[in-house]
Amino acid sequence: MIASETLREAGVSEREAEVLRLVADRATNAEIAAQLYVSVRTVESHVSSLLRKLDAADRRALARLADDAAASGGDDASGAGAHDGAAALRPGPASGLPVPLTSFVGRAAEVSALTAALRGNRLVTAIGPGGVGKTRLVTAVAGEVAGDRRDGVWFVDLVPVTDPDHVAAAVGATLGMEEPRGRTIEDALLADLADAEALIVLDNCEHVVDGVAVFVERLLGRCPGVSVLATSQARLLLPFESTFPVPGLSLPDGGGDEVGGDGDGDGDAVALFVERARQVGVSDFTAADRRRIGEICRRLDGMALAIELAAARVPSLGLDGIEQGLSERFRLLAGGSRVDERHQSLRSTIDWSYNLLARGDKGLLRRVAVFAAPFTAATAAAVAGIPPVDPTEVAEGLARLAEHSLLVAKPGAETRYRMLETIRQYGEDETADHGELDGVRRRHLAWTRDVLADLDAQSDMSLAEGLGWSEGYAAWRAAFDQVAPDARAALMWAKRQDGIRAEAVEQIGFLASTCFTRGLLAEAQRRYEQVAERAGPGPARTEALLSAAGAATSRHTGNEALRLWRAASDAAVADGDPGAAAYALSRAAELVSRGPGIIASYPPEGEVDRLLAEAAPLASASGPPSSPERARAEVAILNARAFDINDRPPEEMAARTSAAIAAAESLGDPLLLSAALDAVTCVHLSFGELPAAVTAVARRIELVSAVRPVAQCGMEISDTYAMASEVALAAGDFGAARRYADILAGLPFHSEEGHIAVSRRLKVDALAGNIDRALADAARFRRGWEKAGRPVAKNLSGGAYAAAMIHGLRGDEPARAEWIGIATGLGGEPLRLEDCGTGYAPTFDAIVLLHMGDPAGAVARLAEDPADIQSWSNGEWRTWYAGLYAEAAVLTNHPDAEARIASARAVAAPNPIAAAIVDRATALAAADKARLVAVANTLAEAGCPYQWARTMILAGGDEATRGRQVLTDLGTAPMAEPKVF
Repeated sequence: MIASETLREAGVSEREAEVLRLVADRATNAEIAAQLYVSVRTVESHVSSLLRKLDAADRRALARLADDAAASGGDDASGAGAHDGAAALRPGPASGLPVPLTSFVGRAAEVSALTAALRGNRLVTAIGPGGVGKTRLVTAVAGEVAGDRRDGVWFVDLVPVTDPDHVAAAVGATLGMEEPRGRTIEDALLADLADAEALIVLDNCEHVVDGVAVFVERLLGRCPGVSVLATSQARLLLPFESTFPVPGLSLPDGGGDEVGGDGDGDGDAVALFVERARQVGVSDFTAADRRRIGEICRRLDGMALAIELAAARVPSLGLDGIEQGLSERFRLLAGGSRVDERHQSLRSTIDWSYNLLARGDKGLLRRVAVFAAPFTAATAAAVAGIPPVDPTEVAEGLARLAEHSLLVAKPGAETRYRMLETIRQYGEDETADHGELDGVRRRHLAWTRDVLADLDAQSDMSLAEGLGWSEGYAAWRAAFDQVAPDARAALMWAKRQDGIRAEAVEQIGFLASTCFTRGLLAEAQRRYEQVAERAGPGPARTEALLSAAGAATSRHTGNEALRLWRAASDAAVADGDPGAAAYALSRAAELVSRGPGIIASYPPEGEVDRLLAEAAPLASASGPPSSPERARAEVAILNARAFDINDRPPEEMAARTSAAIAAAESLGDPLLLSAALDAVTCVHLSFGELPAAVTAVARRIELVSAVRPVAQCGMEISDTYAMASEVALAAGDFGAARRYADILAGLPFHSEEGHIAVSRRLKVDALAGNIDRALADAARFRRGWEKAGRPVAKNLSGGAYAAAMIHGLRGDEPARAEWIGIATGLGGEPLRLEDCGTGYAPTFDAIVLLHMGDPAGAVARLAEDPADIQSWSNGEWRTWYAGLYAEAAVLTNHPDAEARIASARAVAAPNPIAAAIVDRATALAAADKARLVAVANTLAEAGCPYQWARTMILAGGDEATRGRQVLTDLGTAPMAEPKVF
């Protein structure tokens, strides 16, 4: 037999005693939760506590203990000592708490937080929009704390109350009071509760909020043991009120503004959907189904009522039907509680809130529903400020809507307001019903067009003027991100309207231009194509297609660029503009020779000749030789020929590039001149003329830094800095190479294209040995490439191979193999990667092989004499290759080591770091430690920590100790140390 004294000594609380009694009745945890108005998780916690406190083995043992207590007749099994034994094992008073007809799912964090708030405050108001789940939440919390209140919990539903003066009467009726004589019901109620220890739950206060505020202030002032838990869409505005915003249910992966979920990856919203679907007979959901359910819940803003109504339609519609129906969610989501008509459908729930608003606030709510993103009071006034909305009172109106939980306010330097999607659809429907939708949409279109035009004007500056490097760009970018969703939404509407073609085309053009500046290159390309589709015949169509082609090259999708240049040429021919047609064809021919690394599917042999054969007569037909149209076309043709230099004699290569530069100089077009200088840079790289290549790229930088970065010149600008970095790297100037690579990575139009932005910088840091920086950029590279859909872009393979080298130095062979696979996935041809065709692959591989103590493997990898490498594509790696070529020969005691050193010395001479590596090979051959230390000093001054550390280790002794520590700090695996001395 278990007595009350035993329970008290064991520390059993009143609530645990209640759970114990129900366990004895063989109730399940779910049944106990429903009867005590708590969550199943709370019941599980109480049962675990009882097992521990009463030293019981299982639930059956607990049940026997409770049965013994009941049979003892008079013992207080609750341990409270304040009530008779029979009452002690009964639930405490909780009059009128709604009996849940369905299980309470999730909300563990919210229950805990709201319970804590209630225990620390006498008035707590749970606020939130209709349907978010306020009533179920406070009911669960009231059940949790019922045992703490001697006189229990009293639940008062205020929905039937229409007069604010009748709040006290509704509370009195719930407490079972009769109409008193000689005094008011409120006075009698306050007298009755003066000594009570109770919680009063006031549900649905929003429509009588003034009456509730007056009553609660009097109640709490005269009844010190009473607390109030209220639900409302608006605060009571009492000075001692603690508010608890009720969020939507937690979404998968932490989406939404939720307090938290139960800790699983799906979130409470999915759990509720699945549970309600199970109750209507659908329970077989796969992992893929749950992901779809998560997106449905996200689109429903985590709103509990909407989720329950959607789940109830699964048997008839399936998930696909629900997904399709969410655009008409107010028709889809009906069929809720017939007891509470407000919750019969999602629309009726929001109708309740809407009808509480004043006329002007209703109009404001309808009109701001047009916004797709958070908006300010000034923005709302510009779009919604027409009768019945006074534009001077919009700010106050928005604040009132936020107070009624119909908007979410986001404080900051400028308060922004956000509307839940469900309420936005409701507002849009109301706008249409009032005949206002087209007018509001037109004002919204005009506002977004004005903002985009202003942003486009702000970005009308050259790189030299600071766009992309100043704080101004960060502000510009934030402003674009705020307006872009609305600009896209306005455009979707405008494209479906007759009579506003010009406005729509203008809007698309501004959106295309600003998208490019923002780095949204795929969207910029698509928008320019839309301009071309809607602009009709004329120069604007051709220019839009040229810009679309420019955006395509900037995002390294060469086949798209070729398609668009062909389309531009065809449009120009149709419009009678042969000069523009010739220019477009020449740009396509130029790309075929100049940019094979960004062309996934290479054109058939002879494509350059075919394009230029078509372009030449068009250029001649575009006007007299002195006309600007003809001159531009003919310079573009010369540039295309200047890049078509593979397998041509050196004198012909020089003649073609010289002709292109002279013609571009005469025309005065900085972009065409930059392209011609790139062609001559390629020739210099082919023949190891590094000083001349450095001069050429320096002039290109001077030219492009004075040009505004727009779609048609984006690739020219980015290629300039890419080539500048590559040439500086070939010349062993790490400082310049890194500086140019940083500029490339910071170009505004590359902000979303991480793999394009950091590819060159990866090579710089890999060669220098800045391993932490290289690993960070490798992660960005991979994210960007995968986000872009893993496109083929052979010119970026070198960056991936540099990452492979870093992992090789770290001794992580699986990661190295994975990155070599990425290089291949980017289009790196296996045969070219295996031989010397790329230059970078044998260079990076040899560095790893030498580090790991396999100089013979390095000799095999560096099979070609560096003097024989005479292609611009691998010419930039010739100097680095040469240094390693010499060292590998020495470390293997190669019979031709001396000859190899001599050949390497001549090739490496323009690169001081590569020359130092050749000197290191010479010192190793002579076992000259002093010379090795001198080489190490040279490498340290050049900013090459890895090669410095390697040289110190090769020197041996104390120097080796210092070198090993640096390699450890860099994060490499231990270096294999050949016996030199």
